Amino acid sequence: MESFIKKYDVSRETYQDLETMVSLLRQWQEKFNLVSRNSLSEVWSRHIADSAGLFKYLPPEVDSVYDVGSGAGFPALVLAVMAKEKYPALRFTLIESITKKTLYLNAVKEALALDNVKIINARAEDLTLPTAGVITARAVASLDKLLNCVFKLTSRQTKLILPKGKTYRDELTEALKKWNFKMSVQKNEESSDGVILLLENLRRKKQ
Repeated sequence: MESFIKKYDVSRETYQDLETMVSLLRQWQEKFNLVSRNSLSEVWSRHIADSAGLFKYLPPEVDSVYDVGSGAGFPALVLAVMAKEKYPALRFTLIESITKKTLYLNAVKEALALDNVKIINARAEDLTLPTAGVITARAVASLDKLLNCVFKLTSRQTKLILPKGKTYRDELTEALKKWNFKMSVQKNEESSDGVILLLENLRRKKQ
């Protein structure tokens, strides 16, 4: 506990909320397949810490985060718990197309009193929403497919924070055939072969 609190600069109350989230995940995992069975045994390193590590990339001036394909709530629910303390005005919209997963997300929202969270049961590409300040997505789709899904939710100022695995170079090569963007690649400290792609100024290339 103490090492996590120190590393991610969170309060004991925030840590306790994350513990509650883990407890709920274990309970709901028995009913729904929310995460892989192998990763559940390493939930703090594979999911909680991996999500918490993205918090430092949230620009303090933004007021909205859209999380696409939220699944079991990683990274968005972790970020929303941390934001309650650090950025109380920041609002999170979790977009998840699978109904049973939104039932779980709503249960966590209620249990943790996450007033900064809104959950939408839909596909991102089917939504008409104001453009986001930040978009996050974790283990959802290849980069090209993901950019196609979220493009209409972005402006030139929208920042995309995207954890990716060891195939990220291939995904970038494919995406750059259709898209222009400003990019930074950061090492994912919680993954031996993972990176975090930071994209902005997203534009379609003329075909």
